[in-house]
Amino acid sequence: MHRIIAIANQKGGVGKTTTAVNLSSCLAAAEQKTLLIDMDPQANSTSGIGLDKNTVASSIYDVLIGHKSAGEAIIPTELQFLHVIPSSISLVGAEVEMVNMLSREQRLKSALASIADQYRYIIIDCPPSLGLLTINTLTAAHSVIIPIQCEYYALEGLGQLTNTIKLVQQHLNPALEIEGVLLTMFDGRLNLSKQVSEEVRKHFDKKVYETVISRNVRLSEAPSFGKPIILYDILSSGAENYMALTKEVMAR
Repeated sequence: MHRIIAIANQKGGVGKTTTAVNLSSCLAAAEQKTLLIDMDPQANSTSGIGLDKNTVASSIYDVLIGHKSAGEAIIPTELQFLHVIPSSISLVGAEVEMVNMLSREQRLKSALASIADQYRYIIIDCPPSLGLLTINTLTAAHSVIIPIQCEYYALEGLGQLTNTIKLVQQHLNPALEIEGVLLTMFDGRLNLSKQVSEEVRKHFDKKVYETVISRNVRLSEAPSFGKPIILYDILSSGAENYMALTKEVMAR
């Protein structure tokens, strides 16, 4: 049985892409056949996994618009159990092009129907907005992981995201649930990080993962080498954090 998990938060810089790339890679390292889909026009998951967003032959844009099937856009990666459907700059215009399409909110769900059973996990990196691309992702997904940065205004905008999730549940995907809330960029030396952690746990209770993603230089460096953290520095605390998160995700 496959599981489709969206990584979503309309705030930028909270660790969505880092989580999508590294959770996918750790699931693959655990021999769970995994597909990573980059739904962000910035294509940072695409470059973070080692692909050149300017030269990919097909992308999620082609799939959403109907030029290619999902199967035709899949690319293998350095990790045996990890495949990717990349993004490209063309995705910027997809929301406008889809406006007049029939069932525009369900384009991704329909496209994935033919390939979903080939995978145990499908992880989708959302753009930092609540537009049609994110709605498509939430409509296709079984659940959503919400990364929250341990900084000021951590909970700002979360109301909008949870309202969007409720609207999708009411009108497009009744089975959608919050998979978990992930604290990122945690710095144990700062009271602020601890205060944010307490506040988020008070708000979301058991939905918050025990694992927190600590600030880690090696984790920040890995994307510039086009590698997930487990291939860049397996001994770093960032790799340890994401391997621990993967165990929690697989156990839920």
